[in-house]
Amino acid sequence: MRRRLLPLGLAALLFNPSFAQTIDIGRGGTYEISNGSAPRAVEPTSSLSLKAALSLAFGASPELSGARRELEAIEATIIQAQVRPNPELATLIEDTQKATRTTTLQLNQPIELGGKRAARIDAAERGRDAATVELDAKRAEIRAAVVASFFDVLIAQERLRLAQGSVELAQRASGAASRRVTAGKVSPVEETKARVAEAGVRIELTLAVSELATARKRLAGIWGNPAPRFERAEGDLNALPPLPALADLNARLATSPNLLRAKIEVDRRQALAEIERSRRVPNVTVSLGAKRDEQLGRNQAILGLSIPLPVFDRNQGNLLEALHRTDKARDDLSATEIRLSNELALAYERLNSARWETESLRQDILPGAQSAYDAATKGFELGKFSFLDVLDAQRTSFQAKSQYLRALAEAHRSAAEIERILGEASASSPSASAATKP
Repeated sequence: MRRRLLPLGLAALLFNPSFAQTIDIGRGGTYEISNGSAPRAVEPTSSLSLKAALSLAFGASPELSGARRELEAIEATIIQAQVRPNPELATLIEDTQKATRTTTLQLNQPIELGGKRAARIDAAERGRDAATVELDAKRAEIRAAVVASFFDVLIAQERLRLAQGSVELAQRASGAASRRVTAGKVSPVEETKARVAEAGVRIELTLAVSELATARKRLAGIWGNPAPRFERAEGDLNALPPLPALADLNARLATSPNLLRAKIEVDRRQALAEIERSRRVPNVTVSLGAKRDEQLGRNQAILGLSIPLPVFDRNQGNLLEALHRTDKARDDLSATEIRLSNELALAYERLNSARWETESLRQDILPGAQSAYDAATKGFELGKFSFLDVLDAQRTSFQAKSQYLRALAEAHRSAAEIERILGEASASSPSASAATKP
């Protein structure tokens, strides 16, 4: 009897769609888990451009790599959602005496009803869409961080150069004051004031060195390098990012990854609600087998059908939860639209103000402050001005240049923030075009 029933059970298993599908996945290699990491670019030891910094970040950022891994994991959920329930092979032996024993071999196959499989696949695909948009949003965040940090390095380099020039000028002023004191033309107090001013400028130089080191580490840390190798950043610091119309930016906001992520979450929650709704329809289990009655001396075929009765558990609680979470996702979408719109408007205003301040400083204030300082220094060396006039002109020039650098930094940070909100990482972006100029 067992020899007759065993081939029947094996044949049922081999011709079952679920079993065949599992074998196909395992042997066909339709899905492969990759444990290898993406090749990482080598950080240059000389100059670093914005393009090279972006390449390093996109290739070696741990956060971006984690987002890619999440997308790969979500792809696996689609494969799992497509599979059908496994069959069940059951055997039953009645009586221990061989003469009166009854042996039953039965194959049970659950059949999903109510669109459960289609609902699972749809929910898994919505999860993949969410992971894809999450990867795009992460790329936009990484890009904005690189752009902002890169221009911080450029500005820190310029501030260091400015501090070094101020130290040289302060040394010249101290030397001139010392010579005038030796010649008896001015009081020794003038030389003391010059030395004090020189010490203050040297403090500014120390702060500028520290600020540059911090900016370099912050930039290299984006691609996971705690000790920067590049010597300096190369780019056109004075090139201001353009200011598009706010209406154009708002129109592009509708396709930003941050907003699409919230929209896809609504679709995903709706798909999950459909899964819970489909579970209210019970599955059917079809049974096929054979029964051997030793007492009667004959085999009997078995055909059965099992249907659960949804009397008490109709999955009502899970469905209600899924519907409420869908409503919450819609509320989150509205909140995200408002938040992104406000963030975009604020970044736009900051960029507009920074551009106006930079242009005013560049065209009007900086030339006048430098001219006044040059005239005061030359007049002091000729004995026409006091050292207080030189100190005042030097302080004014230094403050104007520092304000100019701060305005430049704010402009580039605001432009990078707009790119982060919009999620655009094109090569023709404002900051990219500004930093690639020699």
